[in-house]
Amino acid sequence: MARLHSQTCNHSGYVKLTAICLFLLQFDIGSSVLPAGLKHPHVRSTQNRGPLLQANQTTCALFVGSWVRDDTYPLYQSSSCTIIDPEFNCQMYGRPDSDYLKYRWKPANCELQRFNGLDFLVKMRGKTIMFVGDSLGRNQWQSLICMISVAVPKSTTQFIKGDPLSSFKFLDYGVTVSFYRAPYLVDIDSVQGKRILKLEDISGNSRAWGAVDVLFFNTGHWWTHKGARQGWDLMEMGGSYYEDMDRLVALERGLRTWGSWVDANIDRFRTRVFFQSISPTHYNPSEWNAAATTKSCYGETLPMTGGTGPLSGAAYPGADADQMRAIGAALRDMNNPPYLLDITMLSELRKDGHPSIYSGDLTPAQRAKPDHSADCSHWCLPGLPDTWNQLFYTALLF
Repeated sequence: MARLHSQTCNHSGYVKLTAICLFLLQFDIGSSVLPAGLKHPHVRSTQNRGPLLQANQTTCALFVGSWVRDDTYPLYQSSSCTIIDPEFNCQMYGRPDSDYLKYRWKPANCELQRFNGLDFLVKMRGKTIMFVGDSLGRNQWQSLICMISVAVPKSTTQFIKGDPLSSFKFLDYGVTVSFYRAPYLVDIDSVQGKRILKLEDISGNSRAWGAVDVLFFNTGHWWTHKGARQGWDLMEMGGSYYEDMDRLVALERGLRTWGSWVDANIDRFRTRVFFQSISPTHYNPSEWNAAATTKSCYGETLPMTGGTGPLSGAAYPGADADQMRAIGAALRDMNNPPYLLDITMLSELRKDGHPSIYSGDLTPAQRAKPDHSADCSHWCLPGLPDTWNQLFYTALLF
């Protein structure tokens, strides 16, 4: 069996950086938008390439800011949105606190548009929005459906659940919000009983993406999984099979395959393309509490605090910087890079937002052992993905 002698990467772990420094270093791709209320902005690009979103790149640091208490949140209740999967439905499965629902994201120098589900449907009438990626994409997809549905409770809808494609249709407006499961974006094929991760082939998955008006991609977490959680048996690249390789090399190769497909197949006058940065996990409490003795996010009820204000996050712990650099490198080399929804920093502050043990996917025995079973990867609904969608709404329509 062929093996790849992988490149050595310097994993520096989690680092402390200021919000502004991390914002500048994570990705060298413009992804800011105008403040709420300003429409028809002029196109400006520091990359000498037209950005997907027509926006003044210097006006608002959309992804740098603070979490502020707002008792008008959440935008919906989990009990009124049956689309939510048990693993995200924290209130249904016994989470005793609710303060984590009462925060909104405030960019440093502008105000976000408050999400308006009816406005979204009217402006997107007759359009299809598709989230493509892993379970974090499914997390965000369900959030958006809930945020829209609460605004039009009497609207006729249709839910078609499948694998890899599930769709929720708002029939009165002709709007379809779909999720296509493709955790690596590139294809996985079965050959003689083995799951082959094809780093240079995306032809299978991409057949479902061609006629979509808005494509929203994410990937990341599955590339690091090993053992029983690994989603493949062999990798294929350059006509050879590999039992394993440097996961960052594999991620970047897969992303370049995806990027080449986007450049070659997406008509940017017809289709808007978004890519979401890495959603952080909170499995190591020593990142925010040096005296921590636990090994999960269990018991966290407040956002992370910073040094210059109660919830400003003056010092952000870094996510997997190596993985983000691989994503940034792949996006920079695209002829028409997507709009980067850079949610990593603001999500880093929300150690309180995960299901922890309050997930319908856990047994009572598992809930009794939070250090081994707590989910500190996904997010409660209502919760943080609602903010991701508020940012998406702003970037897409304003």
